[in-house]
Amino acid sequence: MDKKEIRFLPVESIEFRSSGDDGSTANTISGYVVKFNQRSQLIWGEFYEKVAKGAFARSLSENVIKALWNHRSDFVLGSTKNQTLRLWEDNIGLRFECDLPNNTWGRDASESIQRGDVDGVSFGFSVRQDAFTYLKEEDVYERTLIDIDLREVSPTPFPAYPDSEVSQRSIEQMGIKTKEQRKLEKEKLLLEIDLLAIG
Repeated sequence: MDKKEIRFLPVESIEFRSSGDDGSTANTISGYVVKFNQRSQLIWGEFYEKVAKGAFARSLSENVIKALWNHRSDFVLGSTKNQTLRLWEDNIGLRFECDLPNNTWGRDASESIQRGDVDGVSFGFSVRQDAFTYLKEEDVYERTLIDIDLREVSPTPFPAYPDSEVSQRSIEQMGIKTKEQRKLEKEKLLLEIDLLAIG
């Protein structure tokens, strides 16, 4: 099984609403986990990434997915198993709603999100299918995530995209060449051409 990868995509904001007809307060957060076909920031200086429409379909029908507080499995905010976390794909992307628990970390999450201290969403996944395209004019690759094994979504304050946690998989394991490797190959080819011209 592929190692878990974590991605953060900035969202306009996490929506927050509070309700409770019985005098209690039920806090629900919602927003987009990711929007389809929008390019990420440059990861490792080597590739951009985007998520194809339908990439989550299999996970949504097969997986129990958790909402975690900042990717911490000891702070569960919701689950698709009992519908405290609801996920669906629309024409824009993967949307979520999560009813926060009435416990310490649920109240802490509620406060941090309402204040705007936490305003991002990220997701933990492994890749079932992806595709790389080399963009010659930019000298980088573009990775399209086609089928994602989604495991969790997380409200989080810090982006994973700028620093990229591409799971500890190396660029080579992903099947692409680094800019340095491409530069060396080009230099080697030019040297071989020069040697042929001399000889």
